[in-house]
Amino acid sequence: MAGIASTPVRELRGVGPALAAKLAECGVYRVEDLLFHLPLRYQDRTRITPIGALREGVDAVIEGEIRAADVVFGRRRSLLARLQDGSGTITLRFFHFSAAQKSSLSPGTRLRCFGQVRRGGSGLEMYHPEYRQAPGRTAGASGEPVEEALTPIYPTTAGIGQNQWRKLCGQALTHLRHSQPADLLPPDHRYPYALAEAIQYLHAPPPDAPLELLREGRHPAQLRLALEELVAHHLSLRQLRALQQREGAPALPPRQELLQAFLGTLAFSPTVAQQRVLGEIAADLAQPFPMLRLVQGDVGSGKTLVAAGAALQAIANGHQVAIMAPTEILAEQHWRTFSQWFTPLSISMEWLSGRTKGRQRTAALARIAGGEAALVIGTHALFQADVAFFRLGLVIVDEQHRFGVHQRLALTEKAAPEAGRPHQLVMTATPIPRTLSMVAYADLDCSVIDELPPGRQPVATALVDSSRRAEVVERVANACAGGRQAYWVCTLIEESDALQAQAAEATAEELRQALPQLQVGLVHGRLKPAEKDSVMAAFKAGELALLVATTVIEVGVDVPNASLMIIENPERLGLAQLHQLRGRVGRGSDASHCVLLYQSPLSASGRQRLGALRESSDGFYIAEKDLELRGPGEVLGTRQTGLMEFRIAELPAHNHLLDEVQALAELIGEHYPELAEPLVQRWTGSARQFAKV
Repeated sequence: MAGIASTPVRELRGVGPALAAKLAECGVYRVEDLLFHLPLRYQDRTRITPIGALREGVDAVIEGEIRAADVVFGRRRSLLARLQDGSGTITLRFFHFSAAQKSSLSPGTRLRCFGQVRRGGSGLEMYHPEYRQAPGRTAGASGEPVEEALTPIYPTTAGIGQNQWRKLCGQALTHLRHSQPADLLPPDHRYPYALAEAIQYLHAPPPDAPLELLREGRHPAQLRLALEELVAHHLSLRQLRALQQREGAPALPPRQELLQAFLGTLAFSPTVAQQRVLGEIAADLAQPFPMLRLVQGDVGSGKTLVAAGAALQAIANGHQVAIMAPTEILAEQHWRTFSQWFTPLSISMEWLSGRTKGRQRTAALARIAGGEAALVIGTHALFQADVAFFRLGLVIVDEQHRFGVHQRLALTEKAAPEAGRPHQLVMTATPIPRTLSMVAYADLDCSVIDELPPGRQPVATALVDSSRRAEVVERVANACAGGRQAYWVCTLIEESDALQAQAAEATAEELRQALPQLQVGLVHGRLKPAEKDSVMAAFKAGELALLVATTVIEVGVDVPNASLMIIENPERLGLAQLHQLRGRVGRGSDASHCVLLYQSPLSASGRQRLGALRESSDGFYIAEKDLELRGPGEVLGTRQTGLMEFRIAELPAHNHLLDEVQALAELIGEHYPELAEPLVQRWTGSARQFAKV
């Protein structure tokens, strides 16, 4: 028999081309992939529960005889069947049924059913239970055996039912008995389960299996597989780093004159943390292989200054620098900041966004391709096919989690092949939890700006029910009467720019009527760039007291006189985004406040999220909470790539394994290098190409 690692699923009974294509959508190509396609949860069908012992909310197997069956007409037509055993009676309710089904559920018919017990109008009920006829006359003695193991519920895609998964995985387990998957972790390390034993257990746990442990991902069999998956993932990122380091990059040694001239124009001195990170970057850029550095810093910690220092080092060595931002507003903010800083130094700059059209675009592309533009700032437009650089030496990606992985990869490939890869500086104001950076950024060097510039004010955060909206409006009036400015942020669940713009326009109009004494501005994603610029400039100049905006102002907007922020429906946003929005205030010398104007009732997770924001302004604490509540894929923005969609490992539930993961990765690298590639192939497969950035 061929090894399960090389046996395609097409060789299993019942798998034709159509099903194979569906299985591929779930990452299942080989029999071994099926073994690692583990259940999400389990149902206990190993025992029959007497009807009299049923409890609401519990899944159960019951068996009994139908006493009556009728179609009932209420708000919805439904078929009700009363099922009775010696201990009690329950109602089976079907909203969708056929005449044939009705006639099969006739009085006297004996059924075995499985479903969730609910409280209904006629007492305990099961809605649309699974059922089959059961011969025999006494409860539990129909002669039909119950299941011998817990019933697995698998992750699936449209077109593959649970019974199909169970049959396919059952076939894979038969293969497992004849051809076990290779054990790829170092043999001189103790593990709670052998690999094959852990796989067998998790596909078919015995009736007495600890369901609580399985549900929480803490069973030793799950930990054994999670450990292997995390080690594979860690090794794949280390391999990619080694691969990139072999490619070579232009060596850009420090040239202090330009940096000192720049620092001399500033009205402030860099913090100790900024100086430390500038030094780390300068040392990286001087090497003849690509810098791969992530700079993390909380909102307002001064990452832009660090980016400027890195850019000057590349420009002083005759290379171009590209700065890519996820939104036009942030890109425009960078353009204004860098123009103010670099124009006195006679550094030529170019701007490129999706809205740069016609002759203006042609001229911009020519200046970039000809090398006249030393610094190019823009949005995702920078990696479009017709953009060519003359000597691209450094790519700076701001708010990296907002870009798809392919987009970042496309920009680093803009350098001419003979020039080597450009150096990469990746910046985020959404701190990545240490636990996540150990897994997601094992291929990056991390720098943390862990100090705020002097003068930054802490922001007091309050949760206010939307029923008290009038009080909040009055608070805005009082703040603005004292000469300060305020933001009012509108959020919508819908992704549509048009709907968001409509909501913001309606709010702005309502606030203009409620506060006729104030100048109210409006910014949203559908405004023309010139209009947006004009409104932002007026707000910055103090001509507008109140700015109504969508979340387009999340990053990059710096108005020191703004000391109050109202966020409507904050329960609709992630913690990191709320923290970013709150960071727009507290930039001046006045005490600053953020009001989270939520809609009742709040869900449990909404209450947790907003509570975390109220109790802390530490971006790293908030990032850990965000990870806990939303999972790594959403926090990192890698959901679309599959890179962080682990099959078994779960963060932060498996954080405690990460130190062991690093130790095992080191052990494999030093003493068992032959295990690395098979491990990486087993667990990451095609997802590896996405990690190249």
